Amino acid sequence: MKIGYDAKRAFYNNTGLGNYSRWLIKGIASLNPSNTLYLYTPKAKANPRLNFVGDYPNIHTVTPKSKWFTSWWRSKGIVKDLKLDGIDLYHGLSHELPSDIEQIGIRSVVTVHDLIFIRFPKQFGAVNYRIYLAKVKHACRVADQIIAISQKTKDDMVKLLGIDPKKIEVIYQGCDPAFTIEQTAAQKSAVKEKYNLPKHFILSVGTIEERKNLLLTVKALKNVDDITLVVVGKETKYTEQVKAYIAANNLNQRVMFLKDVTFAELAAIYQLASVFVYPSRYEGFGIPVLEALNSGVPVIAATGSCLEEAGGPDSLYVNPDDDTSLAEKLNQVLGDDDLRQHMITKGRAYAANFTDDKLSLQLMQLYQNILNHA
Repeated sequence: MKIGYDAKRAFYNNTGLGNYSRWLIKGIASLNPSNTLYLYTPKAKANPRLNFVGDYPNIHTVTPKSKWFTSWWRSKGIVKDLKLDGIDLYHGLSHELPSDIEQIGIRSVVTVHDLIFIRFPKQFGAVNYRIYLAKVKHACRVADQIIAISQKTKDDMVKLLGIDPKKIEVIYQGCDPAFTIEQTAAQKSAVKEKYNLPKHFILSVGTIEERKNLLLTVKALKNVDDITLVVVGKETKYTEQVKAYIAANNLNQRVMFLKDVTFAELAAIYQLASVFVYPSRYEGFGIPVLEALNSGVPVIAATGSCLEEAGGPDSLYVNPDDDTSLAEKLNQVLGDDDLRQHMITKGRAYAANFTDDKLSLQLMQLYQNILNHA
């Protein structure tokens, strides 16, 4: 089977959509070497997280013949290359498919990660909202099958876009295996010393934006004694609001914002944490929750989107507006070692549902079903 991928995010993005793209490509490439994968990208930007591509002779990178009009090539001109390369199936990994793909006899599937832009339109602006809406509507209309990365995303597509639920398959994503590997004492010690981390701390990982709701954790911190909150994530304008609250409530000595944390260091930071908190109001899946479970860290997350799917039945959940409840649950986990160990054990067992081999097999089965019904 010749499988084409919209691989722009795999080359350009080092977080969410990029992580998903790289994870999926590597999983499919390793599953069956008889399949040939074509990565279509406007530019093959150097990215150390794609070094694995060199290990797979069945992966080929394709860029446009001209360096001009690369956006047009990705959205329309690419169909000519797909035809010339003899692609059997094309997978749009991030909400979109090229125009006219349905007219050239190539089957297609699109992954829809979330509908955040519909749920929180003010955060995207009117122009971007219209662009995103047009792209996702077109992709869902012309695709032979749609992948939702959570049941919540599928439910949103049915409710907000009127998509036939029979056209949508829920296939979760995994996280990098680095989080399942126990870091050595030396690795942990080096990271702890570099960032001056305390012995016990609450961990928050993710872009510091309004939707991810870091302010709730900071508010809860006032009612949790003698522990520091460590924050890892790209700062946005919302960070100013969070830091203003920290200063006004004399919490400066209890909140640490880490800068330029490498991917390798992140695994050690997770494993050093006492508890992971993720009170996001809306996610497509919530990979940091799965990273924490794999790292052996108890998780407290928010209700209202898909985080219960990522965290499983033995993590704890709070209303994303209830800082009092979050403080109570933090005190409960931090003060009860038996509960912590129970959550760690059950969390790792739940995370085993999201292994690469299981999910890659589901993806390949979907591909084959699409082609068998051509």
